Amino acid sequence: MTAPAEPAEPADRTDRIDRTDRIDRADRTDRADRTDRVEAAGPAGAGSPGGSIRPAEFPGGRALFRLDRAVSHLNHGSFGAVPVPVQETHAALRAQAHGDPDAFFIGAPDRLVAARARIAARLGADPEGLAFISNATEGANVALDAVEFAPGDEILVTDHGYGTVVAAAARRAPVTTVALDPHLPDEDAVRETVLAGVTPRTRVAVLDHISSPTARLIASPRLLAELAERGITTIVDGAHAPGMIPDPLGGGADFWFGNLHKWGYAPSGTALLSVAPRHRERVRPLVPSWEDHYGFPRSVENRATFDYTGWLAAPDGLDLLEQLDAAKVRAHNSALAGYGAALLAAIPGITPLPYTEGLALRTLLLPPGVAATPADARELRERLAAEQRIRVLIWPWPGGGGIRLSGQIYNRAEEYERLAEVLPAYLP
Repeated sequence: MTAPAEPAEPADRTDRIDRTDRIDRADRTDRADRTDRVEAAGPAGAGSPGGSIRPAEFPGGRALFRLDRAVSHLNHGSFGAVPVPVQETHAALRAQAHGDPDAFFIGAPDRLVAARARIAARLGADPEGLAFISNATEGANVALDAVEFAPGDEILVTDHGYGTVVAAAARRAPVTTVALDPHLPDEDAVRETVLAGVTPRTRVAVLDHISSPTARLIASPRLLAELAERGITTIVDGAHAPGMIPDPLGGGADFWFGNLHKWGYAPSGTALLSVAPRHRERVRPLVPSWEDHYGFPRSVENRATFDYTGWLAAPDGLDLLEQLDAAKVRAHNSALAGYGAALLAAIPGITPLPYTEGLALRTLLLPPGVAATPADARELRERLAAEQRIRVLIWPWPGGGGIRLSGQIYNRAEEYERLAEVLPAYLP
């Protein structure tokens, strides 16, 4: 089906660029007001205690978000954050929906086709192979439902897998869990460990593109190719990939799903499902609706009377990323996360874990016994939030959990420095 002409934007793009310029100017003024505090922490480019370079602020980055400035938001990876220009597009779309519901909902299917085409162009993907979904959990369930299982078939997962995704696999077939030591040194070691867990009964492998707790690249193109050679269907959880890596769909998975609301600057509840051509006829929505007869992708996207505005605003998030220079954004975010990790690594008892170069996430192991259970991890996370106004991910692991740092253009080096200053008081 040929995509219709792109509908008129809810707000003129030139106006949004002008607003971004005004935000940039306001942020420069705000930075000038903070000069004394920044200089007290050390100049940009100065060496840190861990030998890392202290990153400068991203120009205009902080003012692009309406985050509570009394809080250090070091956990972008969990829920993302929506930039002001995308919030404005989103609000304009909601005004359209409330102003003329008939026009909005009747036109929504074709507008989704146009929005999907814009996103596909940014990601270098086939728009007919993509569908909007709400989150990675939905993507996992839709993908697994499209696989035909025979008696005795098994699904391979890893112990780094996201809980709801692993649970979705376990509801379809027996699961074999591959244990990936967080200390595995590199991508080759990860690949070899996963392949060692394959058995003649392995029908499907459900793998993280980038693991949620440990921020490791798992579903590498080489691993996916070797699994395909063995006749194994690959389902990749790419929750952290769009926006954080340049080519999230380049690995060649049979099914791939990823969130746009994390690193793609889209409104919450915006994700994508990508399906290889040979599987598309078998893909069915979890709840069939009025466009079910079209087949994938429209059958998966249509939810009848549903808030489509976040999906329609999503292309503006990727457009903004390109306007800011995506390569510079990624380099800045990775440098920030690395700087924070170097600071925490200097704390006695904390151990940095191997990481994939270029990612805006870093993880470290906490001292033995700390955050060993989900309840303990939650308690430490919420104490840091309540007592220090610092939001950071604490993840549980048998014997002792870890801490994951995110870097984003609204973050500043002094936020990581403060975390490193206060964290020892919460450790044994």
